[in-house]
Amino acid sequence: MSRRGAARRAGRVMSVRQALGVERGIVGASLLALVMIFQPFSLGLFSVGAAAIVIMGLALNLVPLAQPGRAWASLAKGAIIIVVAFAIVTLLALGMARLYGAYVTPSPD
Repeated sequence: MSRRGAARRAGRVMSVRQALGVERGIVGASLLALVMIFQPFSLGLFSVGAAAIVIMGLALNLVPLAQPGRAWASLAKGAIIIVVAFAIVTLLALGMARLYGAYVTPSPD
């Protein structure tokens, strides 16, 4: 590999500091979401916290990919896979709820 290729590749991998930053950012945002859910003051904060818990629960799957020397592209690929899987599961759940609603709705006689 040429020196230029090695330099380009070195710019696309995570350093120790960057990997720790990603990991701590995900864990910190998860803890913040938990605080928002269990605070007793605002229903709006609870709603935001509930949505954030779901998102951060999915984001926690990215923590094993935040390792020094790993390419940023693998972290992005993992995030895309998680988002696509979540979208498919959500669409399936909504479709099943609609089918169940059609099943339990009495027919107009």
